[in-house]
Amino acid sequence: MDATTLLLLGQDSLISGSIYALLAVTMVMVFSVTRVLFIPQGEFVTYGALTLAALEAGRVPGTAWLLLGVGVVAAVVALFRLRHALSLTTAIRIIITDIGLPAVMLLIVQWVAPMKLGLIPEMILTLALVVPLGPFVYRIAFQPLAESSILVLLIVAVGVHMGMTGLGLVFFGPEGYQTSAFSETVFDLGIMTVSAQSLWVVATTAALLIALYIFFERTVSGKTLRAAAISRRGARLVGISTDRTGYLAFTLTAMIGAVSGLMIGSLTTIYFDSGFIIGLKGFVAAILGGLNSYPLAAAAALLVGTVESFSSYSASAFKEVIVFTIIIPVLLWRSLFSPPAEHHE
Repeated sequence: MDATTLLLLGQDSLISGSIYALLAVTMVMVFSVTRVLFIPQGEFVTYGALTLAALEAGRVPGTAWLLLGVGVVAAVVALFRLRHALSLTTAIRIIITDIGLPAVMLLIVQWVAPMKLGLIPEMILTLALVVPLGPFVYRIAFQPLAESSILVLLIVAVGVHMGMTGLGLVFFGPEGYQTSAFSETVFDLGIMTVSAQSLWVVATTAALLIALYIFFERTVSGKTLRAAAISRRGARLVGISTDRTGYLAFTLTAMIGAVSGLMIGSLTTIYFDSGFIIGLKGFVAAILGGLNSYPLAAAAALLVGTVESFSSYSASAFKEVIVFTIIIPVLLWRSLFSPPAEHHE
């Protein structure tokens, strides 16, 4: 392996690790706040990339119809839960927010999609379609089971993953797509070339991680998430709604997943089921970080990206196996030397 190859693999490690860092951090956040091991995190990456690809082609993305359908289901679930204490005002509010707004978004997308407005407006429209899916998923699948065991929530998460993957096939088809890069500029740095898109990925990841740090440290909403992560019961005792914290956590998760999809859509071909492998690598990083530390999860994600890049060079046929194998010694170490603990809530 010469110096040029080493530098190229290092660059690829940094790009991949940046994406996995975002997914790992959000998985830690969702697990800390809601106790959900959110396996479908990668599906938001897929939906973001494929939605942007459809808009660039001048087509109405399937997520516009999916958002409306999920909104209808969420409205039905909410009305059923509140059926014994439902007022007319509350019913109207639920119908407007869960059905009316997605319907308006569908009409807007049908109107503007053929115009091909350009990358920035299409990215904004993509986020507007994909991000609301996060809180809708929480309200439909996880909020009714919020007090269930971690195992039950994990089983539900697997079911949500299978459902979202199937819906991805229905709405986007089996073909793979790539999106336009933020910039086509390429920088020549001696023996190595660096694309502007790669720099955008790293810079955006750094900006999002810094923004999350400020959010958790400086805002009331961020502090409520931290309180719920420390103790759900304690948070309720001081007046913090754990339903709202879960809603917020899934909104942030969907947003970061969609942004990740926008960033990597031009670097690799995305298929309807690509999110599973991407999400699992973020999950591996979260496990390596202990599922309780954001810095450790981000650092572990860079390790996962490095292992993936170098194994793809030396043993490309087994790169996925190698990446997922690194979790085994960590789990063995913790099972042997960590004292048994039970979750009390």
